[in-house]
Amino acid sequence: MIELNQFLNNGLFIGCLVLFYLTISVQLYYIFFIFRKLAFYSPDDKTEQEEIPLSIIIASRNDGKALEENLESVLNQSYSTFEVIVVNNNSVDHSKQVLSELEKKHPHLKIVEFNNSRHIRPGKKLPITIGIKAAKNEHLILTDADCRPASLLWLKKMAQGFSNKEEVILGYGPYYKANGLLNRIIRFDTAWIGVNYLSFALNKTAYMGVGRNLAYTKEAYHSVDGFKSHYSLASGDDDLFVQEVSKKSPLGIQIDTDSFCYSSTKKTWSAWIKQKSRHYTTSSKYGFIKKLLLAIYPISLILAWFSFVSLVIVGDSLFIFITIMSMFCLIKWWIQGRCLLKLNERKFALLFPFWDIFYAVLSPLIFLFGKTKRNNNW
Repeated sequence: MIELNQFLNNGLFIGCLVLFYLTISVQLYYIFFIFRKLAFYSPDDKTEQEEIPLSIIIASRNDGKALEENLESVLNQSYSTFEVIVVNNNSVDHSKQVLSELEKKHPHLKIVEFNNSRHIRPGKKLPITIGIKAAKNEHLILTDADCRPASLLWLKKMAQGFSNKEEVILGYGPYYKANGLLNRIIRFDTAWIGVNYLSFALNKTAYMGVGRNLAYTKEAYHSVDGFKSHYSLASGDDDLFVQEVSKKSPLGIQIDTDSFCYSSTKKTWSAWIKQKSRHYTTSSKYGFIKKLLLAIYPISLILAWFSFVSLVIVGDSLFIFITIMSMFCLIKWWIQGRCLLKLNERKFALLFPFWDIFYAVLSPLIFLFGKTKRNNNW
């Protein structure tokens, strides 16, 4: 019996040891080969470029209050030549009145009233397509009615990529700070998703952007026939589209804080879960490699901590394991904390070790719960 117990203990120790070194190695791969590029990203300094005419497209539905609060911050941008196209899609609130009043003050505002059949699929893709057809300029920037640019230089910053011959530009869209745990979780979720899609884009494996701050050319849009391949899904205009178009058109990122577009978080857990479930409708369409890379990170992180705790309990040489884990955490904190600093998320960077493991546990639960609440409405 003693020999059996010793054998089992040795087997458990060896298994935990192998798992520990394997998962640490996987995590280090992500740190040094994926996140490092964003952590030390520095855009090329450019002299002043001629401002390219832009068309800003906003697909809006029952967003009268949001348009009142935010649209003038878009219309008043410090940029020489641009138009703002709002596609008012089946709104039954006071959106039309708000837009009519703003149109009187801003001649570069173009309103497209769109009253489609209830049988046409929901989502932003058709309104965006209509907005693109109405746009007179080749270079497009997309945002949402509930978004407010961080500064009057938003258009100037987002358009810099076009001057660098990029045809798709991924921006960042953080949320406003507010009281409460839910607001913090949503903001970290957004920040961490931002770190991921921007890091992957810098590694030539772009898998998404955010529709509230995204730019591309008409040529890039038409090169993949717009949203044709995934038109049946309500979502996908900012992830499946980016995956397709990045294979044919040069893609860049913009993370200057003046280029951010802010919006407010959901106020309840159920509203956030509903929003997340809508985003998950496209995840099954991701390529195998992208799904694998996105899934392995949280799994390997959880297993790294599990194996470490197990080694501390059943093993010897505690000093070695604690030293390795401490060094590992410091490296993660340094590299991935820098990524969060790039997105002006200082508090999350400061407490990154906590948020890292917390989110690794939470995100699969949100995904599994969201799958039972699938929402295909817009």
